[in-house]
Amino acid sequence: MSASHQASGRQHASGARAPQPSGAVKSVSYATSPLLASPTPPWRSRFVVAMVAFGFAVLFGRAVWLQILHTDFYQAQGEKRFVVTQPLPASRGQVLDRNGQLLATSVAMPSVQVETKTFAADVAQRRALAAALKMSPAELAERLDGASASSGTVTLKRHAEEAQWQAVQALQLKGVQQVREYQRRWPEGESAAHVVGFTDVDGKGIDGIELAFQAQLVGKSGQRTVVRDRFGRVVEDIGDQASPRHGADVQLAIDSKVQFFAWQRLREAVIEHRAQRGSVVVLDVKTGEVLALANYPSYDPAQRQTMRKERLRNAAVTDVFEPGSTMKPFTAALALERGPWKPETRIETAPGHIVITGSRITDAHPHGVLTVAEVIQKSSNVGTVKMAMQMPAREMHGLFTAIGLGQRPQIEFPGAVTGRLRPYKSWRPVEQATMSYGYGLSASLFQLARAYTVFASDGQLLPVSIVKREEGAAVVGTRVMSEKTAREVREMLRLAAGPGGTAPKAQALGYSVGGKTGTARKLEGKVYSTSKYRSFFVGLAPVAEPRIVVAVMVDEPGKGVYYGGEIAAPVFSQVVSQTLRMLNVPPDLDVKAQIAAKASVGAPAERESF
Repeated sequence: MSASHQASGRQHASGARAPQPSGAVKSVSYATSPLLASPTPPWRSRFVVAMVAFGFAVLFGRAVWLQILHTDFYQAQGEKRFVVTQPLPASRGQVLDRNGQLLATSVAMPSVQVETKTFAADVAQRRALAAALKMSPAELAERLDGASASSGTVTLKRHAEEAQWQAVQALQLKGVQQVREYQRRWPEGESAAHVVGFTDVDGKGIDGIELAFQAQLVGKSGQRTVVRDRFGRVVEDIGDQASPRHGADVQLAIDSKVQFFAWQRLREAVIEHRAQRGSVVVLDVKTGEVLALANYPSYDPAQRQTMRKERLRNAAVTDVFEPGSTMKPFTAALALERGPWKPETRIETAPGHIVITGSRITDAHPHGVLTVAEVIQKSSNVGTVKMAMQMPAREMHGLFTAIGLGQRPQIEFPGAVTGRLRPYKSWRPVEQATMSYGYGLSASLFQLARAYTVFASDGQLLPVSIVKREEGAAVVGTRVMSEKTAREVREMLRLAAGPGGTAPKAQALGYSVGGKTGTARKLEGKVYSTSKYRSFFVGLAPVAEPRIVVAVMVDEPGKGVYYGGEIAAPVFSQVVSQTLRMLNVPPDLDVKAQIAAKASVGAPAERESF
C-alpha cells in the first residue's frame, strides 16, 4: 500500500471527512444515532398498549351504559326535547232549535303559546307582542317569567281572534306558536240564555241544556305525535294518529223566533212597569213541546264579565210562588166533576165576604148571586170557597196532585223544582179554603202552564218536552177530568178573558182566547206584604181547538198597578197572536168585527179578588 493510501485511511479512521463535491446531498446514518442506539425499557410499550386498551374499555363501557343499561332513560330524554304528543280537541255538539237554527255552536280559535326554552325576544319585541295580544307588558312579563313558565309551555292567550294571531305571527318570534281550541258561541244571546245555559272556558256545561246534556254534547279528544325542531316547528308526524270524536247535536223543541218574541214582549212589560223580573212559558198542546221559555232580566253567555248571580236563575222553572186566582178554575172543575154543580148553578156571594173558623175571606167588591161560570169570570173568592168547602180535602189534594203540583216536572232541565203541597190530612178548614183560590201552596210558572194543558187537551195532563219530538209521534196524556168538564171550564176561561171578565186585555187579534188572571201578595217572612205583588195570566188559544198554552208572570210591578189583567194579560195577548201566526194556525175570529167590538167596549176590566 502506498503512503498516500495509508494517510487517507488514517484520516478516515480519525473521523476526518473527505471533501464532498459541490451540490451533493448530505446523508445521515440513523443506525449510528446515539438516541436510537440507546436501549428502550420494556414497560414503556406495555404502558402505551394498556392505555389504549383502557380507552377502548371506557368507550365500550359508556356504549353499554347508553345503549343497553340506560337506553330507555336517554331515549325518553331525547323524545322529551323533540317528540311531542299534541292533543286534537273535539268539537262540542251543537244545540239547535226545532227548525235547525243554531242556539249554541263551537268555533275553532287560535290559542297563542310560547315554548320558554326557545323563546327569544328583546324589550321592543315583547312590547309589540303584548300589544298584538291586547295585554299590558306587565301581564305578559308575569306569564312569561312566572312560575307557570317552568313547565316549558306557557299559554299567553286562549281563544284569540284571527287578527290577533296574524299580528303575532308577523313578529316572527322564535318559540311562539298557536294551537287550535274550540270556543263556544251562543247566537241568540240573552233571549235564549236561560234555556241553553253556558259552559266554562274549557267547554264543560255549567247551566241549562249545556249542563243537562253534557254527556251527549261533549266529544272525546284525539291526539297525534310529532317531531319538532329546536325552534318548535313541527317537522313530521310519527306513529298512529287518534282522530277526535266530536260531540252529538241536541235539537230542542224551542222555536227561536217564538222565544225571541216572547222575551222581547216580556222585557218591555218589565221595563214599563218597573218590575223586578218576569217569565213566559209557551207550550204546544198538539205535541206537548216547549216552544218558548223566557225570563227577563237575562244575561249574555258570551259576556262573562257582565254575568250576575241573580240573573243566571231560570225563574220559570226554579222559582216557586203562590199561584193565586189561577187555581180557581181547578176548584170549579172539581165541583163540576163531583156534582151536583153545573156551570149555571147559582151561588150567593153576598155580602162579599165569608168567615171560615174565625178568618175573614173577602171579594174585591160584593157581587150578589153568581153562577159557577160567573164565579170564574169575576174571580170571586167567596164563590170559590163555598164550592171548596163542600168537597173532601182528600179530593182537592188528589186533583192538585194529578195536575202535577208538589212534584218535580219530568223535563230535561236542571233545577226544576217540586213546589209545595202539604198532605191533605194536615189541612185546617181555613187552609182548604185559601188553597181553593191559590194561597197555602206553591208552584213554578212552568208547573202552572203544564197544569192548564188539562183544559186545553180535553181533560188530559200532557207530558211536556224541551227536546224536539219526532214528527207524528203520539202524545199520550194522563186523564185528570172528563172531556165535558174540561170544555165547560174552557168556556169559563173565555168569559174571564172577555168583556165583563178580569182580563179583556188578553184578547188576541184574530183568535179566541181563554184564561185566568192571578194577583198574589208576596209573603215576607210570615206576613203578606200590602205593597208587593206578583201578577199572572195563564191561558190558551184558540178556545174551540186549543193549540198553545201561554203562562206569564211579572214579579213586583212598581208603578202602583199590579193586577194580572193589567200587567200580564197584554203580554199574553201579544205572544198568542205572534205564536199562532208563526205556527200557521188560521184565525178563528173576524178581525174587522173584533176591532169594531173592541172600539165600542169602554167598560173597564172586572176588579179581581185576591
